Amino acid sequence: MKPTKLGNDYSHRKTTVLTRAMLAAGLFICLTGILLAQTAPVLVLSSTGTNQLFLTITNGDGTSTYDIYTTPVLDNPTYPWTAAVIGTNGQTNFTVSMPYATGFYRAVQETNGIPIWQAADPNNPGAGILAVFIDSPTNGAALQ
Repeated sequence: MKPTKLGNDYSHRKTTVLTRAMLAAGLFICLTGILLAQTAPVLVLSSTGTNQLFLTITNGDGTSTYDIYTTPVLDNPTYPWTAAVIGTNGQTNFTVSMPYATGFYRAVQETNGIPIWQAADPNNPGAGILAVFIDSPTNGAALQ
């Protein structure tokens, strides 16, 4: 045997093993990404007529509550996200009127159990439920 041939065979085997290991790792990463992508909720829109959309949350949590928000322009404080539909527990299908000729929609999952219309701050789930306390008048007079 020639020493150079042994060295080349070892080097070739090492390269083959490393190549196969890298291919296996790449395949694992791709499959993991595909599986994770399939479990993430996705908002699907379809037209039902000239001024309505049918929105479906696929892969949504059937026990959660989702609310649908809309805006005509992204990243513009003049046009904030506004509630288009307030969902109920387990609802994943929504029909919304299109308030703008063009627009954007997003689904927000309620995480604190407080409906968005009762939230003290819809952008802060830790704010809790809205409560109003009237300190004055304390004499029982009717407020107008």
